[in-house]
Amino acid sequence: MVSRSYSNLLELASGDSPSFGRMNRRIPRIMTVAGIMSDIDDDPSESVCSDPSSSSMQKDRIIILKDGLGDDEIEVIYVGCLKEEVHLSEQDEVSQILLDSFKCVPTFLPADLFTRYYHGFCKQQLWPLFHYMLPLSPDLGGRFNRSLWQAYVSVNKIFADRIMEVINPEDDFVWVHDYHLMVLPTFLRKRFNKVKLGFFLHSPFPSSEIYKTLPIREELLRALLNSDLIGFHTFDYARHFLSCCSRMLGLSYESKRGYMGIEYCGRTVSIKILPVGIHMGQLQSVLRRSDTEAKVKELIKQFCDQDRIMLLGVDDMDIFKGISLKLLAMEQLLVQHPEWQGKIVLVQIANPARGKGKDVKEVQAETHAAVKRINEIFGKPGYDPIVLIDEPLKFYEKVAYYVVAECCLVTAVRDGMNLIPYEYIISRQGNDQLNKLLGQEPSTPKKSMLVISEFIGCSPSLSGAIRVNPWNIDAVADAMDLALEMAEPEKQLRHEKHYRYVSTHDVGYWSRSFFQDLERTCLDHSSRRCFPSGFGLSFRVVALDPNFKKLSMERIVSAYKRTTTRAILLDYDGTLMPQASIDKSPSSKSIGIINSLCRDKKNMVFLVSARSRKTVAEWFSQCEKLGLAAEHGYFLRLMRDAEWETCVPVADTTWKQIAQPVMQLYTETTDGSTIEDKETALVWCYEDADPDFGSCQAKELLDHLESVLANEPVTVKSGQNIVEVKPQGVSKGLVAKRLLSIMQENEIAADFVLCIGDDRSDDDMFEVIATSMTAPTITQNAELLLCAHALYFAAVVIIFFFIIIIVFVRIGQATNLTRQDGRDTYPCLHGRPRRVLFLSADAPEINSSGPITLKKGANCGI
Repeated sequence: MVSRSYSNLLELASGDSPSFGRMNRRIPRIMTVAGIMSDIDDDPSESVCSDPSSSSMQKDRIIILKDGLGDDEIEVIYVGCLKEEVHLSEQDEVSQILLDSFKCVPTFLPADLFTRYYHGFCKQQLWPLFHYMLPLSPDLGGRFNRSLWQAYVSVNKIFADRIMEVINPEDDFVWVHDYHLMVLPTFLRKRFNKVKLGFFLHSPFPSSEIYKTLPIREELLRALLNSDLIGFHTFDYARHFLSCCSRMLGLSYESKRGYMGIEYCGRTVSIKILPVGIHMGQLQSVLRRSDTEAKVKELIKQFCDQDRIMLLGVDDMDIFKGISLKLLAMEQLLVQHPEWQGKIVLVQIANPARGKGKDVKEVQAETHAAVKRINEIFGKPGYDPIVLIDEPLKFYEKVAYYVVAECCLVTAVRDGMNLIPYEYIISRQGNDQLNKLLGQEPSTPKKSMLVISEFIGCSPSLSGAIRVNPWNIDAVADAMDLALEMAEPEKQLRHEKHYRYVSTHDVGYWSRSFFQDLERTCLDHSSRRCFPSGFGLSFRVVALDPNFKKLSMERIVSAYKRTTTRAILLDYDGTLMPQASIDKSPSSKSIGIINSLCRDKKNMVFLVSARSRKTVAEWFSQCEKLGLAAEHGYFLRLMRDAEWETCVPVADTTWKQIAQPVMQLYTETTDGSTIEDKETALVWCYEDADPDFGSCQAKELLDHLESVLANEPVTVKSGQNIVEVKPQGVSKGLVAKRLLSIMQENEIAADFVLCIGDDRSDDDMFEVIATSMTAPTITQNAELLLCAHALYFAAVVIIFFFIIIIVFVRIGQATNLTRQDGRDTYPCLHGRPRRVLFLSADAPEINSSGPITLKKGANCGI
C-alpha cells in the first residue's frame, strides 16, 4: 500500500500546500538547524524553529531515499519523484531550485512509465503478493507481466542515474526505502562497489511459500543483498526474508553478539529489526492547536454529552484493512449484548484508497452496504451505531477523534506497520487544556484501550492491547465488549505501559538506531578489496580481506613456465566437481585435464578428498601418476600402482557402534538425509533435505554426537550440509605435510606450489603450506598460490598445456583471491560520513522533533 508521500516537490517549490488524500499537510522543509525537518501546516506555530545562526554551519551529508534523518553534523538530501510532469525544458531549473532551497532532488518519470511502474508492477503485483494475496485468477491479484517488470527496473535505474549526479561515493550514505525501489541497490553497487547502502522495507515480507511464486524472486533477493543493512519492522518479516535467502539462494545466516547477518560473496549483510515510531513533537503540537480543541469540544457535545461511548476506526479504503470485518464484529456485539444498543457508536474514518481497480470499488460498495444495513437494524431517531466518514479530514480533526474515543479498533487482515495505535495513545495522553475539556484533573491517570489485529506490524510492540484474529468475528466482538467493560485501573495500567514505549521509541529513535547500525556495518568498507562479478540483476560484489590478492593470468602462466619443480594440490567436491551435482563422479574432461598435468615430469599432483579410498581409486583409475588422498588425508597413495598408506596410526572404529544408531535416528526423522559409512569416518548428509529443518536437525545431531562420543578419540564437525565424525588429528593438512616430506626425502625443493580448495576443511592445507615457506622443501623465491572457493574446474574443456594453466587462473579469478593464510579477517576503519542520500519513490511523511526525522502517514498503512 502506498504511504502518505511528500513527493510532490513542485508544490513545495511554489509554496502551495499539497494535499495528501484526506490530510491537509504541507511538504516538509529544511529548518535552520542542520538536518531538522518540519511538517508545516497552515498554522505557522506548528513549525519547529531553531537558532538561525546554525544554518551556516558546515555539515556532513547523507543521501537517502524516502524519509528524513539528520543531526548537526549530517546533511540530508532527499531524492523522490514528482506527481506532476515537468516539461523537459524546465526540468533543470526545477531541479536546481529544489536542490538549492530544500535539499530535494526530483526524479522525472514520464507519465506512461510511471503508470506501468507504480500502478502496474508495484500496486498490482508486488503490493498484493507482499500482503499474501496470490494471483490465483486474473481478478485476484495481478498476474506477472514482463513489460511491467521492465518498467519497474527502468525506473529503478533512473533513480540510480539521478543519485549519480549528487553522490560522493566515498563519504555519503544512501538509505533506500520500501518495495518501490528494491532493485536500486544493484544499480548503485554496480557503479560504486563500496557504496554505503541501507534499505528499509515498510511493507510485510511474505513467507517463502508465498514469495517463491514470484517469477523474479531471485532477482529481488540478490538486489536487496547488495545493501549493507536491510531493515524490517518485525522479526516475522525478517525471518521470512532469511528463509527465502536460505531456500532460494542457499545462504545461511547467523547471529553474532546480538546482530544478525547473512554472508554473501564475502560481505556481511546485516539485518535490522525495529518498528518505526511516530513523530512526537509534531503530534503534540497538533494537540495544542486551538482548532483541535474546538473539534474536541464539538465531539464531546456530539457523543459524551449524549451518553454515547465512541469506538474509533481509522483505515484506508482497501481490501487489506478489514473494514467490513470490523463492521460485522460491531453488528455481532450489538446482537450479543443488547445493553450496548443506543450507547456505543463506532466512528469509522475511511481514508481514500491509495490504489485503483475493481477491488477498491468492491470494498467501498461492501462497506457502505454494511453500514446502511446495521444502522437500519439497530438505529433509532438521533442514534446511528455506525458513523462512516469517507470525506477528507484534516489531521487535527483525526487527532480530535483520537482524544475522545474510548477505544481504537485496528483490525487489518495484513498491514506492514500501521501507526494509528501509536497516534491514538499519544492523543489520549493529551495535555492540560484537553484534560479540562474532558473534565479531568491534571493528576488524573490517563487511559486508552486498543483492539488490534495480530497481522499488523505494530502488534508485537503493544503487549497491553487486546489482540484479535480479525477473521474471527465473534472474537473481535468479545474483544470490543472486554475493552468497554474493563476496570478503570487496568485501562490506566495498559495505557501507561503503551505510552512509555511509544514516547521513547519515536521516529527519531528508529532513525538513529538504523543509521548507527548502518555506520557499524560499513566500518570496514575502505579496507576491503572489492571485485565485481555477474551480469544484469545477478551482479554482485565479492568483498575480500586486504590479504587477498587477485590472481593474474599473465603471472601464473609466466610462473608456471619458468619453474621446474611444481606441487599441485586439488580439492575434489566443490572444486573439481560442483557441490550440487547429482552425479559426483568426474567427467572424462576432468580426467583428461588431470592426466595432462600428471604427464609433465616437473609436476607432482595430488587430489585431496573427503571421500573413501575405494571411491576415489575407482573414479581416478585412469590417472596413473596422480597422487590420491582419501578421507581427509587419513589414507594416501602416491600413484595408482602404489600401496595405500596411513598418515596417522590405525584408528579404532568401535565408536561407530555408538554413533551410527544416533545418526540413523536422525536419518529416519529427516526426509532427504543419508549416512555415508567410510572406513574411518561416518558422515550424515542432509543436502537433499529441507534446508531449514536439515540445519536444525544437524545442530541437534552435532550436540547429541558430541555428548555420546565425549570419551572417544574422535572429532565431530559440521560442514556444508554434513555432520561428520572422524578420528582426531586427521585433516587435509596431513596431505600437505606428507607431500612436503616426500619432497624433502628426495632432496627436492618446490619452486611452484598451487593449492586449490573451496571450504574451511581446505584451510588446513593452506596453513601447512604457508608455514612451510622457510622450510627446505620450498625454495625461498617460490611461487606460492593458495586459492579458495574455486568453481567448477572440471567443467572447462582443456586440450593444451597452457590452456590448463588458464583454467587454474580463471578458477582463481572466479573469486579474485589468493589467500596467504587461509583465514578471513575483518579489519575496521573508523570514519565519519559527510552526507546521507535519502531515496524513495513513494516516501512516508517527513517530520521533525529531533536530530532524526521520519514519520509514516496518518493511517500508517504501507
